[in-house]
Amino acid sequence: MKSRREFANLALGSVAAMGLVAATTATAEAYQGNMERALSSLYEALGSLREASSNKGGHRVKAMNLIQEAISEVQQGVEFADDH
Repeated sequence: MKSRREFANLALGSVAAMGLVAATTATAEAYQGNMERALSSLYEALGSLREASSNKGGHRVKAMNLIQEAISEVQQGVEFADDH
């Protein structure tokens, strides 16, 4: 059976660990790595489409427009998260 001191130390350790997890989560949310990677992928896809030949029946241009819209939405999402 554990002593009161051991339980107190365990409780203090748990509280400290929870604080560390909360601080790590706040930092992770501020960075928004997934959103940054999404933007990078979208810009890469847009570049590839720009380099592709143009004889795609309008689908290439439509895809480029949709990607530009997606880039705008992701950027707005990052800005929203930064403000809130």
